[in-house]
Amino acid sequence: MRTWQVERRKRTRHLIELGGLVIKSGVVDLTGDDRTIIFGALIWAADKLQSDERTKALALWAAKGKQAFEAERAGTNPTITQDHPDVV
Repeated sequence: MRTWQVERRKRTRHLIELGGLVIKSGVVDLTGDDRTIIFGALIWAADKLQSDERTKALALWAAKGKQAFEAERAGTNPTITQDHPDVV
């Protein structure tokens, strides 16, 4: 396989994984799959990361993410909606 094909597959996998996190977070269902709102929320998060609240935001988000992943492993993750129980 050519180098560009390997890199393209890596990028595709990365994008799919990021999309999965957006769905897993519940944001898609909570916004009615409104791409404008989802994009705005991501821009808001990026703004936080560029502000003096960066360290606080990273710590908070890391703790919430860790808690959600641990709850998922335990089978008690409230962020996975009933509409998409098979989303992993």
